[in-house]
Parts: sequence; structure tokens; C-alpha cells
Amino acid sequence: MVRRDVILQPMKIAYVYDAVYPYVMGGVEKRIREVSTRLAARGHEVHLYGMTFWDGPDTIEEDGVVLHGVCAPLPFYAGGRRSVAQALRFGQAVLGPLRASGADLIDCQNFPYFSCISARAAASAGKVPLVITWHEVWGEYWQEYLGRKGVAGRAVERFVATLPDRHIAVSPSTASALAGLGVREGVEVVPNGIDLARIAAVPPAAESTDVIFVGRLIREKHADLLVEALARVREEVPDLRAVIVGDGPERASVERRVHDLGLGGSVFFTGFLPDDTSVIAAMKASKVFVLPSTREGFGIAALEAMACGLPVVTADHPGNAVRDLVEEGVNGFVCGLSAEEIAARVLFILQGWVDLKKSSQNEAGRYAWDAIVCHLESLYKNI
Repeated sequence: MVRRDVILQPMKIAYVYDAVYPYVMGGVEKRIREVSTRLAARGHEVHLYGMTFWDGPDTIEEDGVVLHGVCAPLPFYAGGRRSVAQALRFGQAVLGPLRASGADLIDCQNFPYFSCISARAAASAGKVPLVITWHEVWGEYWQEYLGRKGVAGRAVERFVATLPDRHIAVSPSTASALAGLGVREGVEVVPNGIDLARIAAVPPAAESTDVIFVGRLIREKHADLLVEALARVREEVPDLRAVIVGDGPERASVERRVHDLGLGGSVFFTGFLPDDTSVIAAMKASKVFVLPSTREGFGIAALEAMACGLPVVTADHPGNAVRDLVEEGVNGFVCGLSAEEIAARVLFILQGWVDLKKSSQNEAGRYAWDAIVCHLESLYKNI
């Protein structure tokens, strides 16, 4: 950890990611915003290169960070899967602005991959270091996701792993998975974090619930499995109230399943809420956070839920890094990917067999953003 009384020479840092917070709400976007604004407040010149999600000029400044819109936004999903056309377009569009950036260091997020190739070219041209921050590694999952075409996706991911001067992983699980891509050394774990003071200041929402899910409604999050579990929970808790916060290509399918199971009076959908404060308020008005995901590079929503005093129930799956955050029986439970097991853990909490509120908050306290940014700043300097 770098000492706070040591003044580091200011750097010009370029972040690369297609989606930009708060115009797109997700864990990666939020990490970049939290880190970049704090680095800017510490005297560094920070730029983010993404798609132009805002109205007005392509280059704007927000909270001390310069946002560069390199091209018009395209849909992230096509046919329920991430769009290759969108990834290619962003990768092509970001090359020129990055080469002209004059950055001292480029930190490119691993997804959507093609932008990493452009970042390598720009870093080489400017003779500056390239960091790739890995939020998850897909590995063999590519075949499950794309079938035979997944061979190409896996090859691109493996190639991208050869590009940076330094790898950053947001979780121990992601760092371990990089070994499967041939990365044996030079990986630094810098986790996501939370603003504990801001979360503490948010009052609970007016309407209370028992269970909350927060995330994009995509197949890998398994919101449909959560709905199946809630049907079982309601057999024991007739007045059950659950809220699903988020949107995505699976929303219509999950809503149909709620209707088919007769859960219309128990399960409610909000879509994406307008801001973080609304999400935190909804969490504080609930009792347990459930995320049966099989694709999580970190799980910042789960960490925020812990800071709100909610224990976390999540899936025991190798692609789910939320497992790294949960200590069994201390701040939640890790269980099998089945409606029966999820329902059993949720009932254990709702029926008061264990009180995990304080211990959940204590675990979350280890992930304060200010300490994480201090670590990251020192790492950048060493690179």
C-alpha cells in the first residue's frame, strides 16, 4: 500500500471501455467511474474512451474525468448474445483517438477484446505501457456460448492475453482463470470496491421486500432459476415479496415464468433504476440478495448488498467470482445451481435461523474504494 503522505508524480491515464457510466449501468462501468474520479481528485489527468452515449459534443468532462465518445453507440446484444459487430466497430473507432491521446499509460478492459488489440497498437506507437484489466475469463465457456463459433472467440481471448505489459484481475478467481490462457505471472489482483460512506447515507426505499436480485437479465444470471426458487419459498412464506432490478434480453422470458407460476403478486420487475442511490435504497429495504449467476468476474452488486447488511446467496460455479466474496454462514451461502438449494438458503435466512446483517457489513468494509485506488495508483507508477 502506498503511503498517503507520499506525493506521486501526476500521470495521464487512458481508460478504454465501450460502455460509459452512468449512461450504461454495470459493474465494469461503475468500477471505471469510481477509480477514474478518485485518481483525478488525486491530481492525475484521466481520460475514458468509449461510445458516445450522451447528447452534445463527443468530448465532455464529468467529475474531473474527460469522456471521449469515439463512435455512436450500437446495441450490445444481437439475438440474445453479445454483438460481434458492436465489438468490431468500437475496436476500430478507438484506435485513432488512443494514438493521439498522449497518455502515459493505457488501461483497457478485456471485454470486448478487439479494443485491446487497438490499445496495444496505440501503446506501442506511443511507447507507453498497456494494462489489461480482466473482469472475467471465458475459456471453455466460449463453446457453450457460441457453439462451434466459440473456437474463434476462445482464440481471440487467448491472443488478447499475450498483449499487455501487465495484467490486472478483479478477483482471485479471474486471476486463476488467466493461467488457463497461458498467463503464469505478472497478474495483480485489484478488486472492485464500494463507497461505504455514501451507502451508509442512503435511507431504505419506502416499499420493503424479502428478496432482491440486481443485474442484467441475461441467460448467465439465471433469474429464471431464482423465480423457480421463489415459488418454493412462497410455500413457506405466503406473503413473500421479491424484486428483480435490471433489464436485458431474458426479461420477457422471466416475466412469463413469473406469470406461469402465479407469482404476479409476489415478484416485481423495476427495470434498470435511474441511479445508484435508488438501487442501494431498494437493497436496504430488502432482507437477502440472491444472484445465482454462472458468469461473474467480481459481483459488485453483491458487495453493495453486503454493505447494506444483506447476506448473499449465490451459485457454486467456477465462472462465478461472487463465491470469492462469500464466507459460508458469515455473510451468506454458496449453494448448488438448483431451485431447491437456493430456496433452502433463502428460507434459512428469512425464517430467522441466523442473523448475518452485522457480519455482512463487516466483510464489505474490507473493500473501501479509497484504499483500492491507492493500491492501483502505486501499481501504475511501478509499471
